[in-house]
Formats: sequence, structure tokens, C-alpha cells
Amino acid sequence: MAYKDIKDLLPHREPFLYVDKLTEVSDARIVGTRKYTKDDYFFQGHFPGYPVVPGVILVESMAQCGGAGAAQSGILGDKLFFLATVDKAKFRRQVVPGDEVRFEIENVQVTSRGIRQSGKAYVGDQLAAEASWLCLMGDKEG
Repeated sequence: MAYKDIKDLLPHREPFLYVDKLTEVSDARIVGTRKYTKDDYFFQGHFPGYPVVPGVILVESMAQCGGAGAAQSGILGDKLFFLATVDKAKFRRQVVPGDEVRFEIENVQVTSRGIRQSGKAYVGDQLAAEASWLCLMGDKEG
């Protein structure tokens, strides 16, 4: 399967686009990556002198990766997805500028109204974060 450009799969744009590429997509599993750099806007305030990727950004990154994979696989059809719930978020390791994070996402349940996914974020072989979430699907307006 040829992978589409992330911007063809997601409605997000800089500075709120947190997935660089997908490396694996199936109906059950999605793997993608993001390299955080010192130029990412949130490091200016989180935290000056000790930059750390905010946990909510890691969760958003996992959800974006899952959404991009769902779009690539055709699960979403022509729908947009909107983060509705986040459950069981745990942060295990700090992510800092220069870290490339690998997101491993599982499609837990897919219906015509939403997609429930769970994911893990790794730096190398170290688990940095994990969570599960529900995205509701909606029509593109336009």
C-alpha cells in the first residue's frame, strides 16, 4: 500500500499537525512517527529551560496517527473524526526535543458513528505514554 501524504489524510495543519508519517496501516493496526524539535511552539512555555512535550500533545498525536491510519485504510469513508473521550491515559517517560516517537495504534471498535482506538507512544523501545480514546465521525461541511 502506498502511503498518502499526512496532509491528504488529516484536516490538521501546522502548528497543530503532530504526525510526520505512517509506516504501517491495516484494518486492525496503525503505526506512525513524529519527531519533536526544539522549534515546536509548545516548548516555549512547557517548560522554559526544561522543555517537555505536554501529555495532552502526546495523546492528541496518538489520536491523529489513529485518524490518519483510519483514513488511509478507508475506514472513515469521507467523514471527519472528532476526539470525544480519552480514557486510561498514562505517561511513563518524558519526551523532549529531538525525540522521535513511534505511535502504535489499535482499532478496538469501528461503527458507522465512531471509532474506538488505543495506543502507545514509544521513544526507541521505551514506553512514553498510553491511552485509549473515542472519536466520533461527522460529515465534512463545506
